[in-house]
Amino acid sequence: METNQPGQGPELSGNVLFYRRPEPLSLEAHGKIGVKQIEQPFGFLREAHAVPLTVSEFGLAASSYPIIFVGSDKTPVSVMGIRQGQNLYVDADGKPLPDYYIPAFVRRYPFVFAADDNQDRMLLCVDREAPMISDNPDMPFFEGDQPSKYTQDAIEFCKEFERQRRATTEFVKLIDEYGLFEQKTVTFQPRGPNGEEGPPQKIADYWAVSEEKLNQLPAEKFIEMRDNGVIGAIYAHMVSLLNWQKVIQRAMREAPPVAGNA
Repeated sequence: METNQPGQGPELSGNVLFYRRPEPLSLEAHGKIGVKQIEQPFGFLREAHAVPLTVSEFGLAASSYPIIFVGSDKTPVSVMGIRQGQNLYVDADGKPLPDYYIPAFVRRYPFVFAADDNQDRMLLCVDREAPMISDNPDMPFFEGDQPSKYTQDAIEFCKEFERQRRATTEFVKLIDEYGLFEQKTVTFQPRGPNGEEGPPQKIADYWAVSEEKLNQLPAEKFIEMRDNGVIGAIYAHMVSLLNWQKVIQRAMREAPPVAGNA
């Protein structure tokens, strides 16, 4: 891991969900701090209704949440709520509900790789405002002048995440090149206190793989995608869309977030 010299901090690019003040990890700035065990290690997840996924996670996440593709880049995300600022799978105590998959994007926090545009490299950063950061840590970032075992493990986790992120970009590019995406809209039917139906309300517009277009692929292209390991992820995505009703039903049982807390 590279250590930044005084006065030579890199210019970091990009804004990442959850991270408020990411800093390149260095002995000078972080040699006496680390991570402390806290009661709500996933409390930061409460206000995220959608979390990015890598393609290697589709099979694991498919039984828990809808997996959809969003934005011009068609980024795959797991849907954890239908209202901005409300995650339906984290309880009031800041703990994820049991038996639901926690994406690697969440589990790597408070670490993240960031791009240094000046030197075309990736640097390990830590969110200095993360609630688990402490000057009396259970797991220090450094032992002596070297990264601790905890930090080394975090580096390896982030390296693997970066590899999977790039693989996901290639996966999306391939699906796009084969023309398999279609735009979809999901809505729900609200009901009043006496059970009367209100007008349908749109939850989201998103991209999904079209089963019809997939079935129309020439056999040789389908086999090519199968051999590249793409088909399994596509089917996991398709199956995951059956979870929309579960998310909507959970949302109907939950009160909307209080204004100003979202």
